[in-house]
Amino acid sequence: MRTIFFACVYIFFLASGLFAQEAKDVEETSAQIQALLGEAEASVNMMDFDLAIKQLNTSLALSKTINHQRFIALSSSILAKLYYIRHDYDLAATELQRAISIQRKIEDNEGLAYSYINYAKIFNAQQDLNRAKRYLNLAEKIYTKEENHEYLGIISLNRAVITLNLENNLQKALQHLDQAKNLLTESKNEYEHSRLYYYSSRANLLTGNLDKAMQNAEKVEQLSLKNNYQGMLMNTNRLISNIYEERGDSENALTYLKTSNNLRDSIFRNNKEALAMEANSKYGVDAMQSSLNELALQNAEQKRSLKVNKLTTILSIALITILSLLTFSLYKNNNLRARANKLLQKKNTELTKAKENAEKASLAKAQFLSTITHELRTPLYAVTGLTHLLLEENPSENQKEHLNSLKFSGEYLLSLINNILDLNKLEANKVEVLKTNFNLKKRISDVLIALKNSADEKNTKIHFDFDPTIPKELKGDPVKIAQILINLIGNSIKFTKDGDIWVSVDNIKQDNTFIWLDFKIKDNGEGISKENQKAIFENFTQGSTQINRKFGGTGLGLSIVKNLLTLLGSEITLNSNLGQGSCFSFQLKFETLNSPKFQDTENRSLNINNDAIQGKTILVVEDNKINQMITRKILERNKVVCILANNGQTAIEKVKSEEPDLVLMDIHMPGISGIEASKEIRKFNKKIPIIALTAVTLDNNLEEFYKNGINDIIPKPYKTEEFFSKISTHITKSESTA
Repeated sequence: MRTIFFACVYIFFLASGLFAQEAKDVEETSAQIQALLGEAEASVNMMDFDLAIKQLNTSLALSKTINHQRFIALSSSILAKLYYIRHDYDLAATELQRAISIQRKIEDNEGLAYSYINYAKIFNAQQDLNRAKRYLNLAEKIYTKEENHEYLGIISLNRAVITLNLENNLQKALQHLDQAKNLLTESKNEYEHSRLYYYSSRANLLTGNLDKAMQNAEKVEQLSLKNNYQGMLMNTNRLISNIYEERGDSENALTYLKTSNNLRDSIFRNNKEALAMEANSKYGVDAMQSSLNELALQNAEQKRSLKVNKLTTILSIALITILSLLTFSLYKNNNLRARANKLLQKKNTELTKAKENAEKASLAKAQFLSTITHELRTPLYAVTGLTHLLLEENPSENQKEHLNSLKFSGEYLLSLINNILDLNKLEANKVEVLKTNFNLKKRISDVLIALKNSADEKNTKIHFDFDPTIPKELKGDPVKIAQILINLIGNSIKFTKDGDIWVSVDNIKQDNTFIWLDFKIKDNGEGISKENQKAIFENFTQGSTQINRKFGGTGLGLSIVKNLLTLLGSEITLNSNLGQGSCFSFQLKFETLNSPKFQDTENRSLNINNDAIQGKTILVVEDNKINQMITRKILERNKVVCILANNGQTAIEKVKSEEPDLVLMDIHMPGISGIEASKEIRKFNKKIPIIALTAVTLDNNLEEFYKNGINDIIPKPYKTEEFFSKISTHITKSESTA
């Protein structure tokens, strides 16, 4: 009995020491979590999302180890913000629901109000006006009760954003902005001030007050540079570009647009894990000061809770230890079993998390490619359109040669961009193979002309040897063959200085139906080591880090070549030694002119009836001034009367008042979209042809276009022949059914 008594006393003091140590560990862990959340907030404001995610994951894991509910809720709220910025609204909503559940349970009103604001932003992005307003009202009730003027100002600012985006009510938006400005006067939150100036600038731009819009934009730029707000700086440069464009200052508009695009590229490069999608959020990153200011109070509250439960914990430990002494053997076995189960559970959790991360990365990649498609196609439309206009202005023979090279390069750049942006589709062998007749020798010559300047800069000579027994016309896919050769020859130029490149095409065998050709691209440049020869055909891979630093590039060219050749039923062969040059070779089968199935498809005439379109009135709906000018000039040169509309609402009004013969409708525009505008036009005019002239990816949108009254689609950039063929066809059809 005395032994048990002394054992109990010993256990009592031992438990007290262990408890004191545990309390100290909890306090240190809480301080560490608070520091991590502060650092994560700073990382988010500077758009360093990779670092922010690592900090938030660490803080969330630590919070769970000490069961700190408010820290867990705050970590979920910040993670929700990151998902919202990535446009992953379902995951953002899941994290917010987890945070709100905890905040309601522990009665964290300010944290709850902050979560309501974030929910309102998600519904704003999803264009759910009523629910967005309802959640802002819930947050306003809490902040009004707490007399928190700063966050009441933030609510007014978000109401202005919703009014601009969903209600299209400029006057009401300006009222909300003025109210936000008054409430945020004494706030030191410079990020919210930058958002206030940004949306004030946008609103003034829409009302036509360009001077005031520029003043507000310059204030945003100053705050963004001071605090390294990369995302806000990117958006502001694009906004300033739009202001200069409205003023007619194309040079400054282009300069600021390039700066914005460079910042966007920098953000994508620095946040590969977190972004891969157009990281360009419409609404910016919100500061989270109020939640973090409460963390010190949280620690004090937790310490008091620890003291209250101290005696109960010590007695429980003593009782458990006494029972453990009586059943030591059973306890030891159970303990070992529990450890094994815990280890298995941990490994299972890690595997599940790894699977989720892989799925998120794949989704982020797909979202990024979809978002950036429009951004790449729009400037490329300007390049090809201006080239077409210049070719029609009677250029000299020397200028004509350069313009034809530019036109050729633009066409193949478009094809290359399409394949890169849809890399998943290419790897899955879902890209269609064309079957058209073409002159192979001329195609290769066009490629060499397009690459001549690059070779001259490297003082490298290109030698072309084409087997004279090869027929003049073959049937195959000239676009993909040109892409393969552009990548392979361009790769040789990049790694060959003061040297030579040999391009050869030889006839392997031929019968009455098919011909088999052997292509070789050989150089005496840098060469590739044996250990790196397999890796260079993988996505985003180059021979070494030193090669990347010296020569640049994305590491996608040879991957695209490999996928395209697989699609064409062939494969690439490489023979290379480091310092001795490289030789890439492949074989392809083509249908010959003698084949009974051979048909002339490359030079077939399109159905273009110029008489049908002359004197007709066409409404061009386009918000980009440069593209608007190009389309107008191309139409007017063919004696078409051109009407312009900068947005969908103006387009609806002009169809009513001026009754044009056809509408060319852009899809992505401020205010209502081209699809919504077409839907409204069909309510009062069922017959007018509407053609979508758009830079969006069409794979998943065709059904939606036709369902809302659009008759046809012309993807930008387009070939002029196809452009006028579709216009004349629909105008003729409309007149015949009138």
